[in-house]
Amino acid sequence: MSLIQALILAIIEGVTEFLPVSSTGHMIVASSLMGIAGEDFTKLFTIAIQFGAILSVIVLYYKRFFQSIDFYLKLGIAFIPAAVFGKLLNKYIDALLENVTVVGCTLLAGGILFLFIDKWFIRNEDPQNTRRLSYASALKVGLFQVISMIPGVSRSAATIIGGLAQGMNRKDAAEFSFFLAVPTMFAATVYKLYDYHKSGGSLGMENAGILLAGNVIAFVIAMLAIKFLIGFLARNGFRLFGYYRIAAGLLILLLHYLGIQLTII
Repeated sequence: MSLIQALILAIIEGVTEFLPVSSTGHMIVASSLMGIAGEDFTKLFTIAIQFGAILSVIVLYYKRFFQSIDFYLKLGIAFIPAAVFGKLLNKYIDALLENVTVVGCTLLAGGILFLFIDKWFIRNEDPQNTRRLSYASALKVGLFQVISMIPGVSRSAATIIGGLAQGMNRKDAAEFSFFLAVPTMFAATVYKLYDYHKSGGSLGMENAGILLAGNVIAFVIAMLAIKFLIGFLARNGFRLFGYYRIAAGLLILLLHYLGIQLTII
């Protein structure tokens, strides 16, 4: 992976990580088009690059991380399902990280869902709705997050919908999704680095520098994306994201049907 390729992936990560369009799915397609999808370092990079994105959450919402022990308990409970299933399904997830057809299908399916999601949860936006997340509801949101292990589903989309299903409004559900990203993506990054090292991989100075540069870019871009998403969701809901996902999914599947091979292993 060259520095230019890494920066392209970092920009994609920063833009898409907290938008409900699947950052991993976009990076799979981008890395496939660049011919680096099958490289071990690419698989590490697409996970570890998320560390920069989670730092943006901590910087933007640092006061919320000092509010109460209850905040951390709910994050911990919501994190448990991803930790358990991530460990059990790690090899299967790695295999899916090379398959753009899976990405196309999940983008398409999620896009269709997004066309209706605002109507299903319209009552959540009632100004009188002040429902707070309980411990049981936090666990349920965590179970929604497990679904996002399938590339193309989108972690933010799954957890925001999970929050809506527990009675939260779009803004609160999106913010809890951001907070939940911190332990989830930190753990995924650490585990992926450990697994990479255990399998005989070595970063070296060049790859370490590429990884650092990518995280810095992802951090800056993700801060802008978070600010955009909160305002956009509050005003417009999910429909536009639904159209985008449908278009992207159909394009990927069409290219596959025409025999244009995107996945390079």
